[in-house]
Amino acid sequence: MDTSSSSSASAAAPSAVTFYDFLDRMRNPASLDLVRSIKSFIVSFSFNNANPENDGKRVQEFFTTMESAIKDHPLWANATIEDIESAMEGLEKYVMTKLFSRTFASTSEDVKIDQEISEKICLLQTFLRPEHLDIPTFLQNEASWLLAEKELQKINALKAPREKVLCIMNCCRIINNLLLNASISENVELGGADDFLPVLIYIIIKARFPCPILKFLSGVCWLPANPPQLHSNIKFIQLYRRQAMLVSEAAYYFTNLVSAKTFILDLNAKSLSMEETEFEKSMQAARLANKVTLIEESTTSNGIKTLGEQGHPVIKSERHDVTRIEASAMSNDRKSLEEQRGVGPSQRIYGNNTITSGELQTPKISGGGYGYPFMEAEASRLTTGDVEKLLSVYKDVVRKYTNLCRAVRHVSVPMTVAPIPHFEGNNSSFKQPATKTSASTDSKRGE
Repeated sequence: MDTSSSSSASAAAPSAVTFYDFLDRMRNPASLDLVRSIKSFIVSFSFNNANPENDGKRVQEFFTTMESAIKDHPLWANATIEDIESAMEGLEKYVMTKLFSRTFASTSEDVKIDQEISEKICLLQTFLRPEHLDIPTFLQNEASWLLAEKELQKINALKAPREKVLCIMNCCRIINNLLLNASISENVELGGADDFLPVLIYIIIKARFPCPILKFLSGVCWLPANPPQLHSNIKFIQLYRRQAMLVSEAAYYFTNLVSAKTFILDLNAKSLSMEETEFEKSMQAARLANKVTLIEESTTSNGIKTLGEQGHPVIKSERHDVTRIEASAMSNDRKSLEEQRGVGPSQRIYGNNTITSGELQTPKISGGGYGYPFMEAEASRLTTGDVEKLLSVYKDVVRKYTNLCRAVRHVSVPMTVAPIPHFEGNNSSFKQPATKTSASTDSKRGE
């Protein structure tokens, strides 16, 4: 774990230095010709209609041309190969951040594939277990898996191809370290694609993009929704990451991610260690659960204003509305009963907040009127008469938990990234931002 965290941090630091050093050089008056070339390319590119394959070729050709120009430029006289590479990394980040909205998920076909994969993952999340992918027990390390998931979750918050690749590499390095440690402790040979790929597939399916943030307003859970864009991220890297840099370790891990995406998209009962009838039943149950959730969302969100952070309206995605869990039913029932009796939801089960069983008595718990009568009970003092009450408590908790889980499957939160520096003024100079981008900061933290 320490190794993966340190590698993430060390990878992030050169990225920040590289980019800001590039900006410093571009502010030099001697770089005016380079600045004009960059600005001209961004403007002309933005005016053309999206065509991913042609767009990718244009960007790669521009990078090649600019690399030659930088090598021959006085500002890089006597520069080392590392200096030129640093300048090119800075150029790639600047250009692709400016063109991100124009190049990422730029066609309806990309959006369709993203949605198809997202829906498949949502169904698989409800029943897929490690043994279905033949992942041995000694590789089922939840702590390592969680770290890998968190690295992968960052990918949608970043705009530069290199930074997206670093997310993938950090995730895969954690998996690789897990395989290495397991091979030593279990005295077995691991580390090949047959061991690596199933773990990566499982982590992709179980990961949330990004981690949900829950906001509870007036007793109702409000959840933003946005599907992961696995296909679009892969395609963006394939087209716009400089080809000379997508080699060695980066190429190996990226190839595994592409294989994982293809596996998930084509996944069926034959792909898993699972009976076909069991697989079909599980998928059907997952579809039914999702359908029920969508009906509940549609029913409870009608006529209700949706708000995001700081009270601003939330723009709904094409796939899902902002979810409110059982808003109308729960809120109306609670209000009517509270008006009549001044009690909370738990009291509807028990009639009051004080339960007496022989000498057993649990006081009220302050805060919202919710009572939990067995919180301070001792097992030795429970009677058979308490079984019915405990069953009611259990059902109430499971019902709430199930509703919450259904909603969380569709959750994501838009993550804000500080704007990249931009050309400004008559001399087309670069303007450096007041603060570093959150992308760099996020990479520095490196789980």
